[in-house]
Amino acid sequence: MKRAFKYRFYPSESQEQELLRTFGCVRLVYNKALEARTVGWYEQQRRVSYVETSALLTGWKKADDLAFLNEVSSVPLQQCLRHLQGAFVSFWEKRAQYPKFKSRKRGRASAEYTRSAFRWRDGRLTLAKMAEPLDIRWPRPLPEGTEPSTVTVSRDAAGRWHVSILVETTIEHLPPTTAEVGVDAGLTALVTLSTGEKITNPRHGKRDHARLARAQKTLSRKQKGSSNRAKARLRVARVHARIADRRRDLLHKLSTRLVRENQTVVIEDLNVRGMMRNRMLARAIGDASWAQLRSMLDYKTRWYGRELIVVDRWYPSTKTCSRCGYLLDRLPLDVREWTCPECDTTHDRDVNAATNILAAGRAVTACGAGVRPARQ
Repeated sequence: MKRAFKYRFYPSESQEQELLRTFGCVRLVYNKALEARTVGWYEQQRRVSYVETSALLTGWKKADDLAFLNEVSSVPLQQCLRHLQGAFVSFWEKRAQYPKFKSRKRGRASAEYTRSAFRWRDGRLTLAKMAEPLDIRWPRPLPEGTEPSTVTVSRDAAGRWHVSILVETTIEHLPPTTAEVGVDAGLTALVTLSTGEKITNPRHGKRDHARLARAQKTLSRKQKGSSNRAKARLRVARVHARIADRRRDLLHKLSTRLVRENQTVVIEDLNVRGMMRNRMLARAIGDASWAQLRSMLDYKTRWYGRELIVVDRWYPSTKTCSRCGYLLDRLPLDVREWTCPECDTTHDRDVNAATNILAAGRAVTACGAGVRPARQ
């Protein structure tokens, strides 16, 4: 399978200038191609294809006012047209919104190089239009015997440079096990397992909220367009990057542990986008990042030969007694424990939900994915 490895690198002054020029040209070509496709649809009622935008790029390079496009590698410019085509395909298939124009003010910029636009020799990577290899920090090597097929260079809002190297590799499945686990996502506890274990929610965003507020207040006081405002914006971006990095690190460790210890992992199909409309809980839900955890579990279970089961989002796992199946009419969020009026069993709200999720996952395994648990 294809797998990408992301590394930090530190460009020299000449490399940084070359990459910044490339980012600017990629952004320009992407926006001009998007404008051409938008005008073609709304004014001429026709779809402008990828082949036509590629021909337009050739014409832009010949124009006097756009001659600087010839100064950078042509591969990233061509790749951005392919990315635009992929964005339109996702829009036509109703999997994404209409493509947006790239902005210089948005934090992240990137450029993609295919095999013809870089040189990989003795573990050193040299991009087109550059004389020296990139100074990459290697916390872990690439899989033995692999060579990059695609390289993506990016700079985030905090000013950090990263290179993502795509290689073709194999991942060995983990030894089979009989362990199963149901996972209930929450805010007080990030996840509660059907075994009764609760993983504390570190609330990374809340912990750095005061630092972020001070940095944003300082930014708001700076004059627009000034160098001091640019420095203040960088400080805000670094706080956001710190929060995101710590959150991602925790989710990687948690998802890897769940996949290694269990053959089957059962989770709920949460409507995170709908939950984010609750202005009282939106910040806490975003800080928990349940969608990112589900994404990690999805690809890691496929990598290591495990199974991920997603239970129907309307299944009342919290209000159902895991012992006798009695269903409560309502259960407010502030009630953390409740006693079943049918069998007098006292339940922890989250542990009971995780147990019911595991039971529903077993029913799906036995009866098929189309089976929905009873709601009465």
